Amino acid sequence: MQMIDAARVHALLTYDGLIAALRQAHLGGMPQMSDRMLYQQPRPDGHPDIFIILAAWQPQEGLLAKLVTSFPRNKELHGIATVNSIYTFTNGETGVTEAIIDGEAMIFRKTSADSALGASLLAREDAQTLLMVGAGGLAPYLARAHRSVRPSIKSVLVWNRTPQNADHLVATLDAEGILATAMRDLDEAVGQADIISSATMTSEPIIKGRLLKPGVHVDLVGSFTPEMREADDDVLLRADVFVDHRQTTQRSGEFVSPFARGVITPADIKGDLFELCQRKVVGRTSPDQITMMKNGGGSHMDYFVAKYLMDRLHNRAFRTTCSD
Repeated sequence: MQMIDAARVHALLTYDGLIAALRQAHLGGMPQMSDRMLYQQPRPDGHPDIFIILAAWQPQEGLLAKLVTSFPRNKELHGIATVNSIYTFTNGETGVTEAIIDGEAMIFRKTSADSALGASLLAREDAQTLLMVGAGGLAPYLARAHRSVRPSIKSVLVWNRTPQNADHLVATLDAEGILATAMRDLDEAVGQADIISSATMTSEPIIKGRLLKPGVHVDLVGSFTPEMREADDDVLLRADVFVDHRQTTQRSGEFVSPFARGVITPADIKGDLFELCQRKVVGRTSPDQITMMKNGGGSHMDYFVAKYLMDRLHNRAFRTTCSD
């Protein structure tokens, strides 16, 4: 059994190859999956500690298990990351576990590539300004992934509730030769952006749909529980709404409350990444169209990424037998 550390994960999962592999995987079907198990420990500040277990498998091919925790006070109390995780990949023919994989690196690469695949199908090809809402550990990967599919992006605006964290991300991007600017007024930044990528833990919507300019693509990454939400009702009403997979609508606060209140219905979701990649639905149809994709992840995405990683590790062409 191999232990694959973060450096090796990042080296193997370059965005050009990973996004191409995800596009290829979405031409087929889903691996088998179990419902995710999510446990929450309430805290007085309203931000619970969370433990999630996900699994996906394809018979005779492979089995993926993911264990992830989100402890919001880790940075403040212990000086360590909020999100921690490990992946295991098991041979589908023998049942022997072949690898334990650094989970944080996998999450960063998988989540950012998920969003970038969506942007490659929905964002304007001439998008020039990316707004990064949130400046946590995932943020620089989202910025890099979006730029990999939209090299037209010339500048990155960064907003974060804690200005010092926004400044730190700007310095990180500047050091990579990416023109970045810290923004103190989120509303002002929203009105300037061609692509908005939001990765926060907020439970109150912070992206206002009335401020979106024509042609913008909104990529929502946070809100992975029914209580969390990043965009207000006006975003849903102004945008053509897509998801990475339709199961996302059942567990994200971006949809749970709006569905319950009749703001939109499941029928208003235009399509998911499977339907977009297979051209069963149309994505962007005009320069002024506003699009939104909710990145919900899902264990099928973890499986696709882990399978691609193992194929890269063993110098095999990426292949998955998942089919409709």
